[in-house]
Order: sequence, then structure tokens, then C-alpha cells
Amino acid sequence: MNETSSHEETCIVCETKKSRGIHIYTKFICLECEKKVVSTPTSDPNYEFFVRKLKSLHTPTLYS
Repeated sequence: MNETSSHEETCIVCETKKSRGIHIYTKFICLECEKKVVSTPTSDPNYEFFVRKLKSLHTPTLYS
């Protein structure tokens, strides 16, 4: 996971271009969404929304 600030990328959660956030595998999550994801309790109705959005995070294929 790397933090970026040099260029804008599209967040997989809010789908807006942001310049600061983290990379998980090949996907980008902006700082605002990262904070929301980690602080949302499972009982919150928004939790299911985050789960659906984060399903696009798949472990990259390992080549030997």
C-alpha cells in the first residue's frame, strides 16, 4: 500500500479523481473513503455498499 500525491487517480469507492490515497494491489482508494471504510460498523447500512465496492480488490495472479 502506497500513498500518492503526484497525480490524480479514480477511487474505486467514490469514483472521483483524487490525488491522495492508498493503493491496494492495483486499485486506488482515496483517503476520505479509506477513513469511511475502516470506521463504518457492520450494522451501518453503508457497510454493504463498501463491501460491494471493495469486491473489485482481487489478489493479483502470481507468476512463477
